[in-house]
Amino acid sequence: MKEFAKRFYKSQAWKRCRDAYAKSVSGLCERCLAKGLYVPGEIVHHKTELTPDNIGNPSVSLSWDNLQLVCRDCHAELHGAARRYRVDELGRVLL
Repeated sequence: MKEFAKRFYKSQAWKRCRDAYAKSVSGLCERCLAKGLYVPGEIVHHKTELTPDNIGNPSVSLSWDNLQLVCRDCHAELHGAARRYRVDELGRVLL
């Protein structure tokens, strides 16, 4: 977590927003669901990345239009990180 964002992500406003948003999408990863996969969402992701300039703007930081619930793999993809593993069509983990 970036230093400038620590206070925001620990705030009650964010925690309430995050939890309510995740509940509103039934706790499922929205990107996987769009592919017909039912995968639990774990991270509420900001579509427009938070910066020191916009983190104090609730229309960016707390707006549901800017949020997406994703699983860890989708979150890694969104941030350009490589997956550590793959899962085949039978659900087996492939390294």
